[in-house]
Order: sequence, then C-alpha cells, then structure tokens
Amino acid sequence: MRSFTTSNNFDMATLHWFRNDLRLDDNPALQEALQGGDVALAYVIDPAFWKEDRWGHCKTGPFRTRFLWESVADLQRAIEDLGGCLHILEGAPHEVLPALMSDLGCKVLTAQAEHTPEELEAELAVERAVVALGGHCRWVEGLTLYHPEDIPMSLEALPDIFTQFRKKVEKGSEVRMPHPAPESMTCLEADDLGELPELASFLTRHGMALPVDDARAVLPFRGGASEARARLKHYFWDTEKLAVYKKTRNGLVGADYSSKFSPWLANGCISPRRIVSEVTRFEDTVEANDSTYWLVFELIWRDYFRFVAMKYGAKIFHKKALKPDSPNRGTQRHAFEAWKEGRTKDPFVNANMRELARTGFMSNRGRQNVASYLVHDLGIDWRLGASWFEHLLLDHDPASNTGNWIYVAGVGNDPRPNRKFNTRRQAEMYDGDGKFQTLWSGDALELDVR
Repeated sequence: MRSFTTSNNFDMATLHWFRNDLRLDDNPALQEALQGGDVALAYVIDPAFWKEDRWGHCKTGPFRTRFLWESVADLQRAIEDLGGCLHILEGAPHEVLPALMSDLGCKVLTAQAEHTPEELEAELAVERAVVALGGHCRWVEGLTLYHPEDIPMSLEALPDIFTQFRKKVEKGSEVRMPHPAPESMTCLEADDLGELPELASFLTRHGMALPVDDARAVLPFRGGASEARARLKHYFWDTEKLAVYKKTRNGLVGADYSSKFSPWLANGCISPRRIVSEVTRFEDTVEANDSTYWLVFELIWRDYFRFVAMKYGAKIFHKKALKPDSPNRGTQRHAFEAWKEGRTKDPFVNANMRELARTGFMSNRGRQNVASYLVHDLGIDWRLGASWFEHLLLDHDPASNTGNWIYVAGVGNDPRPNRKFNTRRQAEMYDGDGKFQTLWSGDALELDVR
C-alpha cells in the first residue's frame, strides 16, 4: 500500500512528477511541490505505455501519442514562460526519477495519485526506489471532481448504482474551489533537461506511422492546456452551446453537439473543478438550465467510474468483473477484426468504427452502440473492445473506459440486466437522415496495429 505523507517539512528540495496532470492551473500535486523549498519538474516517457497488451494492440496508438506529445510540449512552454524548466525523461519511472532526484539533491517527490492497477504498481515501484534514497513521496488527489475525502461515504459503502451515488454526493458534498496557476517559478535544473523525441521517429520505433488528419473529424483535436482553455471558451462563451448541451449531446456530426472536453480531461490538460467553476459562472451570467446541470451530471459519472475503480481495484478488469454469474463470451478473432475495421453487417456500427479508426474519437452514442454490438450481437469478450478503445481513443482513461465497457457488457454497474442496444433502431433515432452513415460509408480500412 502506498503512503500518503502528510509531513509539513517543505525545506527539502522537491521533484514534481507530471503524470495525467499536464497543466499548471488547479494542479493540487504541483501546488504542494511549490509550497516551499527548491523544486524540479519532470515528465517521464514510460515505455510501458507503448507495449503490446495481451490482445496484440499497442496500448498508446498514434492519435493518443500525438495528443500526448502536444500536451507535454504545451506544458513545457507554459513552464518556461514562468521562468521554470521541465525535465523530459525516457525510461521506467522507478529508475529515471530517483536518478534525477539524486542528481539534484531532492528528497521529496510529489505526484498526482492514480487509482488503477498498472498506475498503482508504477507508484509503488517509484516509492520503493525513493525511500531507498532516503526520501519520501507525496501522492496528491487531483483526478476527480469531488475530492475522495469529501464524498459522504466510505469506499466500501460506495453504492453499486450510479443514481444512488449521485444523489448522495449532490446532497452531501461540495466541489472544492479550483486554484489558479502559479504566477512564476524557479526550478532546479540538471545539465541535460532531455527533450521530446521527434514524433514520427518515435512512432516508427514502435511500429506505427504518423496519424493523418481526416477532414470528416468532429474536431481537429490538439493537446495541451492552452487548447483546453480555448475549447472551453468556444463552447461556453463564444457560442454559448452549453445552454443546449442536453438537447444536442447525442449528436454524431459536427464540432459542437457536445463539449468534447474528454481528451483534455483524460490527459489532465484541464481539471473537472475548473470546468464546473466555469459552469457556475455561466449560470450566474448567462443561463442556468437542464443543460448546464447535465454537463456537471456527466462529470459526476466520470467520478463514479473512478471511485468504482478505487473500490474494486483489479476486479473490474476481469472478464466477468462485478458479475461472476454472467455468460461466457469468446474471442472470435475474425468477427472481432471485422468489427474493428468497420466491416460488420451493421452500417451504423461500421460508420462509428471507421470514425474511430480515422480520427481517434467517437461520440458517446456511438460508443454505447458499438460496444453493445460487439458483446451482445457478436458474443465477444468486452476486453477486446476495451483494448481497441485504449489503443485509439484520444480520451482513454482506464477507469472510464473500463467502467463504461463493463456497464454495457452487463458485468458492471448497470442495474438492468442484459441491456442490449437495438443498433438499427438507434440509427433511426439518431441518424434518421443517414448523414453520419453516409459520411463514413465506403471507407475501406487497412489497419496495421502493433
């Protein structure tokens, strides 16, 4: 079990390890590092992110890699603008971080706390190595909208139904105020700061090619906190699309049918608390309605999947997850490849899968339908689908991705057993004019995934 050090001794030099918190604004772990003493900042390119999983998919595909590169570069520029510097390290975190701490004389490491098995394993390895140097680690919560200490229940008592959780947190919890970014910083600096590898060569090293932008994409997604702020400004203030979010959120075509914040949230380019603070400001100055509430509602869903991951740990990644009596499903690779490449008998499923393969994004409506089709129509193990989503989705988050997949597969937190989407009916409801299916029809895919 990792330790959460509460020491107030800030006279020792501190290294902050950026993980999925690639921002300066409202970053509790960074704030803790900056409270006193000398500070160094680092990001680690962990080779584990580009390993093949058990299904043969590289965990971080080209769209995700590009978005990450853009996010780190944006963070680096922001730090330099404030007078600091960012070390970019490549290697296993438990090896490269203690080495940098030793070089700079740091005795404390701060980092955002994670809650899923692979990330926790990395934390434990880092903590052991730091302790061996005579230092200690501070793991600081910053991923969720509601701080884990503020939810009105223990993790053990977390309801297995979302609605019960939502009602309790809405009644018994408050969202903490976001903290502004630092106005300046001075950082410890090693002789060699390191740098981001050139993207094309890095992808080639891992058997992948640069992603190609597709004009049909809902947005030309680019990573970074500055891009996240620009998207929020556009969606809230320039267009006031937030005011109609609930009415349009099930759209399929266009930039503004939904907020599209998820890629920036997943990479920590913006915090959920900052988004909610802007929702509140919008409600105070423009309009408060069902749509403004619904955006917060979706962020509570995001929190819920994170807390479920904290409660159940590795169990949610197992084949039958929370429902051991669920039916067995197979790994029919031919049918899976057809699903992955958008070559099934269902044109609505095919269109969504082609959009994903070409852009790294898919609507929430599309995700529910293709997941249901894979599990319930093709009878395939949900973990294959989750693996493919992890490879491609710009907004991949292990808790949300897994939580949604086990929900649709009937092995998670869905109170209704054997929920199956009628994809043809769904297409009629949400793509009645066939505009989305036409947009992505006849687009043969040639996928070489490693």
